[in-house]
Amino acid sequence: MAAVTAAMVKELRQATDAPMMDCKKVLVEADGDMAKATELLKERGIAKAAKKADRVAAEGLCGIKIADDFSKATVVEINSETDFVAQNEGFQNLVKDTVEAIYNDQPADVKALMASDFGKTFTETVIKIGEKIEVRRFKTLTADATTALNGYIHSNNRIAVIVTAKCDSEKTAEGMRDVMKQVAMHASAMKPTTLSYKDFDAEYVESETKGRIEAIKKENEELARLGKTLKNVPQYVSMIQLTDEVLAQAEENIKAELKAQGKPEKIWDKIIPGSLARFISDNTTLDKEQALLDQNYVLDDKLTVAQAVEKAAKALGGTAEIIEFVRLEVGEGIEKKEDDFAAEVAAQMG
Repeated sequence: MAAVTAAMVKELRQATDAPMMDCKKVLVEADGDMAKATELLKERGIAKAAKKADRVAAEGLCGIKIADDFSKATVVEINSETDFVAQNEGFQNLVKDTVEAIYNDQPADVKALMASDFGKTFTETVIKIGEKIEVRRFKTLTADATTALNGYIHSNNRIAVIVTAKCDSEKTAEGMRDVMKQVAMHASAMKPTTLSYKDFDAEYVESETKGRIEAIKKENEELARLGKTLKNVPQYVSMIQLTDEVLAQAEENIKAELKAQGKPEKIWDKIIPGSLARFISDNTTLDKEQALLDQNYVLDDKLTVAQAVEKAAKALGGTAEIIEFVRLEVGEGIEKKEDDFAAEVAAQMG
């Protein structure tokens, strides 16, 4: 059996934000296999959905450029090794110049950008700054006359978002631009990873189900200890799982419950829609966390983003549906290298 060291426990804790003893326990079960231990934590609802913020690595800035007529917008993420350099005026100007070049020239990818004339200028500027700097990713969205487009960059210049919606007319598209900026601000804060629950892979949804249900059960243990109202424990986590058969069974279960409670059958039709809506809400936690259209809208949490956009368009006398968005956040998905000073000293003394 592999020895489980304190360093291994620390690594797993930093990667999952799970309690120390839980990390040690699963590492022992997994015979020191870090990947297997992480999966065990996830299955038991102990690991966080995302790693701790201080584990997200690369520094740098995002840039954004939106056409004056809202026909096109570009976002870019440029990474630096240190936050100190990211605050440097030369680096900030490099970000502005880069997003401008991408907006104007529309290179196919980072490799094409760096092979262009601007790429040579970029490299020369990086040499002057004296730190490893690289363009990580970029994206441009365009809009025709009946498409509403707008974007937002957070005040720290580390998150940039563009959103587009297809509308029924030019008038509606023009009127929806401010709403698109509000949705972009929502996406900046709420971190959606995809447009709709329909984009989820069935295998991914299945892998998320058990861990999320266990997490709610654990949360209920704490709520019970505090004497607070418990959350309904779901069977599912996404609308993709709620087939017609599942919803029909849920309705039958609601009717059986109403009958057991002695509720008059003549008022069931007034109760069932609300109860069914609650069932759907309880069983779509993955959608509300990761799918933009299915998230509760920050400006009106009684509506989803899709419903809020539909309502805003209807007020203008038209229709609108979000069709695409892009959200870039500096360092997202990159782990910061952590220097172990004690280990370094021990190695030198050994």
